[in-house]
Amino acid sequence: MSASVLALLAATAGVFTALVFARAAWHKASDFTAFTGFVSDYQLVPESQVKAASYGLVAAEIAVVLALLVPGGQGIGALLAIALYALYAGAMAVNIRRGRTSIECGCGGAPNLLSPALLVRNGVLAAVAALVMLGGGGAGLSFGEAAVAVALGFLLWAGFLLAEQILSNAMRARALRPR
Repeated sequence: MSASVLALLAATAGVFTALVFARAAWHKASDFTAFTGFVSDYQLVPESQVKAASYGLVAAEIAVVLALLVPGGQGIGALLAIALYALYAGAMAVNIRRGRTSIECGCGGAPNLLSPALLVRNGVLAAVAALVMLGGGGAGLSFGEAAVAVALGFLLWAGFLLAEQILSNAMRARALRPR
């Protein structure tokens, strides 16, 4: 694969990842009280530390976005994104294993209860974030190539939002089925 294709792929992945984390951080910060409730529901942090942990998570998500947007920061942003996806997946997995699947994930956007599908989603998102490092974060792209990467990143993000809504709708449909 040519260097310019790898750079385009990396830049597209960077735009997509920045959009995912920008939306998640906005969702958490705009209704911080609800978000602290989600963090508390996971029962992984002592109640006295829930607010501090919640602030830390929002700050880390904002750091991902900023690092991905700053020239030369894409590698750090991608690594932090992967770490957050792993942290979130781990927290979900612990609660799924405990049988506590009626918890809203708190990811932002369409409400989703904990499920193995969310673990797969986080794995895919982490793999996309890893692509940022593949091509140097998109360094060396021409203006036109960068514009294509931005457009493709937004297109992927729109597809992600659609898939997330489909997952949420499927969850609601399962809950409404007569038993």
